[in-house]
Amino acid sequence: MKYQGIIFDFDGVLLESEYAGNIQIADYLTRIGHPTSAEDSISNFMGLSGADFIAAIERWIGRPVPDDFHAERETENNRVLEEGLESVAGAIAFVRSLPADLPRAIASSSSTHWIQTHLDHMGIGDLFEGRIFSGREHVTRGKPAPDIYLHAARAIGIDIEHSVILEDSPVGVTGAVASGAHVIGLCAGRHCAMGHADRLRALGVTEIAGDFDEVARLIA
Repeated sequence: MKYQGIIFDFDGVLLESEYAGNIQIADYLTRIGHPTSAEDSISNFMGLSGADFIAAIERWIGRPVPDDFHAERETENNRVLEEGLESVAGAIAFVRSLPADLPRAIASSSSTHWIQTHLDHMGIGDLFEGRIFSGREHVTRGKPAPDIYLHAARAIGIDIEHSVILEDSPVGVTGAVASGAHVIGLCAGRHCAMGHADRLRALGVTEIAGDFDEVARLIA
């Protein structure tokens, strides 16, 4: 492999949670009188977390989010934490194929509990033990700032400019490119519609992979 290490985003890169989550958001917003498609939700909210996520929704609907929004999100999150979600096609096999001594990490906007629980459902939790980093928990500025990638690279002992990052969202790609790493825009998830690759290229990504076989070729 031509890089010192590999850093993964999580939602939409390893787990099909972006697709499922944005359908739930779109359904909720439509139900409260703000017609929203899954594509609208993906375009406007994907990759955001915390206050940035809420602010984006409030800009979209033009008012504060209703109180029950948070309760519905928590109920849905608890359900999928219990039941699990499908992985992105090829993700598990790709992670298992990496050399055992290759430094790797996850740098995500999600909580470490969310990531670890789903990794365990996927059967690859042991392959990232101690190398899961959250933009909510480990840095002050989350994505689209580059901080979480820089933190992850330092934590696993690699130079960011000699690492490769797999990202799928415009928000994530913005931070990944700013970090100085080599970035591969991954368009393997079900949320990646026509034109998604072009959005990532416009943000500075020079290599796009439509599946994990292509990722393997690009990093070899």
